[in-house]
Amino acid sequence: MKKIGAHVSAAGGVENAPLNALTIGADAFALFVKNQRQWSAKALEVESINKFDENLKLANIKKEHILPHNSYLINLGHPDAEKRKKSINAFIDEISRANLLGLKMINFHPGSHLREISENECLENISNSINFIIANTSDVKLVIENTAGQGSNLGYKLEHLAYLIDKTQNKQRIGVCIDTCHFFAGGYDIRSKENYKKTMSEFDRLVGYKYLSGMHLNDSKNSLGVKKDRHESIGKGTLGLEAFENIMRDENIDEIPLILETINPEIWADEIKLLRQMC
Repeated sequence: MKKIGAHVSAAGGVENAPLNALTIGADAFALFVKNQRQWSAKALEVESINKFDENLKLANIKKEHILPHNSYLINLGHPDAEKRKKSINAFIDEISRANLLGLKMINFHPGSHLREISENECLENISNSINFIIANTSDVKLVIENTAGQGSNLGYKLEHLAYLIDKTQNKQRIGVCIDTCHFFAGGYDIRSKENYKKTMSEFDRLVGYKYLSGMHLNDSKNSLGVKKDRHESIGKGTLGLEAFENIMRDENIDEIPLILETINPEIWADEIKLLRQMC
């Protein structure tokens, strides 16, 4: 069964995220467990944690259908060892927050070489960082999000994701999240049934459906392969409705959080209804 939601606000406390998901009719959601643009944050309070659990029950959403996203500041591939260590420590802190909330996964962008080192060296930095983080934390699965390839960001090729999974020592704690806008920007066409089947067969061969732990469902403002991260509302961009029909009818995609990050939160409830009608 498809589980659909959006990246909802946790303003005022993480306990508000399930309530915000409830208002749009979601049965999955994403959130930030701390301010995504700051390195530090105050500790989660016991009262917030307890209310988070209470509100999840009210919204009837299971923790395995929640995909928290970590800070935009984190760069596990950073060329500078000290700055990379700062990112690793920040990631470990976010995992500890996810542990306190009983969450099962955390979504992250792989990293950037900042045009100071090669892609291969950056990928090795990311891989080493992932293994260190997993070795020094527990339970939470690290879910690598594909990128649009904008700037010096890695993760826009399936081969990048495959490399990072292959090099991860504990395969039980690694997964991937496919963002449809990023996928399209990276040159992967899922618009027609034929192209979807071809692209996802390549995904399964290189990465594997078994590692697909979540998806971000976003239309795109840009054409195929332009490497620009510009989200659009479902059916109003260059991906079009058929791309999302292909996903919603894919029997290999069930029981994972399918998360809207589209540009107009006011129509998220309508977009969720639209996606459910495609199943």
